[in-house]
Amino acid sequence: MKSTAERAKLLIGGAWVAGGDTYQVTDKFSGEVIGEADRASSDQVAAAVAEARRSFETTRLDAYERFRLLQKASELIERRRQEFAETITAESGIPIADALNEATRAAQTLLLSAEEAKRLHGEIVPIDGAPGQSHRMALTIRVPRGVVCSITSFNSPLNVVAHKVGPALASGNTVVIKPAQATPFSAAKLCEILLEAGIPPGHVNLVQGPGAEIGGWLAENKDIAFYTFTGSTAVGKQLQRAVGLRPVALELGSIAGTIVCDDADLGRAAPRCAASAFRRAGQVCTSTQRLFVQEKIFDAFLDAFACATRQLKVGDPHDPATMVGPMISEREAGRAQEWIREAVSSGARLVAGGERTGALLQPTILTDVRPEMRVICQEIFAPVVSVIRFGDLDDVIAQFNATPFGLAAGVFTQDIMRAMSAARRLHVGIVHINEPSSSRVDLMPFAGVKDSGLGREGPKYAMREMTEERLITISLS
Repeated sequence: MKSTAERAKLLIGGAWVAGGDTYQVTDKFSGEVIGEADRASSDQVAAAVAEARRSFETTRLDAYERFRLLQKASELIERRRQEFAETITAESGIPIADALNEATRAAQTLLLSAEEAKRLHGEIVPIDGAPGQSHRMALTIRVPRGVVCSITSFNSPLNVVAHKVGPALASGNTVVIKPAQATPFSAAKLCEILLEAGIPPGHVNLVQGPGAEIGGWLAENKDIAFYTFTGSTAVGKQLQRAVGLRPVALELGSIAGTIVCDDADLGRAAPRCAASAFRRAGQVCTSTQRLFVQEKIFDAFLDAFACATRQLKVGDPHDPATMVGPMISEREAGRAQEWIREAVSSGARLVAGGERTGALLQPTILTDVRPEMRVICQEIFAPVVSVIRFGDLDDVIAQFNATPFGLAAGVFTQDIMRAMSAARRLHVGIVHINEPSSSRVDLMPFAGVKDSGLGREGPKYAMREMTEERLITISLS
């Protein structure tokens, strides 16, 4: 039995089953109901975990089988790319052009995971370097942890799920997926693909419903060996406390920023920074929220940046020309607009944007902001950027680092010494030189520091998180 875009059921042990009740899912631009998703009960969550554990214990796939099945799943996503993109756009509001790219990236993420399945390895330990141990050999192997729980966010409803499920399966684990309540259909379609590719029933399970409720039941379940979570810092910290000593990978919040030095190529920097700030309506953890521009070029850059922003088409995400669509809800858009108004009333200057129609918030540029304003001291997760002038690079790096977060930074400069000095001193997990803060490529290691999370994403790196390193010694005499 297959799920459809009109009804996303629960997947437990290879069977699509109804939940205790359902909830409606809406098109984030039109507000129209596009379907229903089943809400899991506590018993169904427990059953999904039990099936994942049973499948882990009874059905082991070797590395080549894992490669072959994930490679096939990647090919199936490519064949259904348009269908996936339309689903992503409807349930999340991501413009269709970006949604098509997300479908392609998800296929690549599964292919990368497939390839890494054949390369997962341990190492030889030179134990004979210790006195009296010349008669022994030692090596490590990597073994799967067991049941992996994947809890994902709304802002990348397919590729973020693929970044968790692909590495989990590639490294020999089984999975229970909990997608964002607002965007259940992409995850359900991905599960369909995995089953069609031949992943054993029980290896992939799907439960849906309110995050606090379903997430709480998953955190309490002792049969889960590893948690991988993308979401807010507050919820990530709560999850970490709840699961105790069990390992987690947390991809959390951020106030990402980009630094534009006075020798930067403005023709390159301005449009890239505009895309980084406003793509996906600014609802990306690496979206440029703070844009630091050196005094000498501040006015010229601001003009170029505002011009690039005005060229971004805003509106219906189903239109292929649209670059900025709606936020995830009218409530969130209203919150962001209130932060903008609060900043302006306290002295910030509104350069562009600020208007809102329902969930559609116009790309907004602010200057003359102060450190205590919420638009720059908290994660706004909206199409809003504050442009801040600076004089000395040392001062701006100190200002950049003065938040609890540390995910990503961009630095535009043609001076390699200046670039590498900044990269060493910016307290973040990722620094992009001559690219803005949101410049992720799916094969790279992806992680933050401080309150932006722990653990690594990117198939190769996530697979090491999702496996245990076991030491084996052999006495030869």
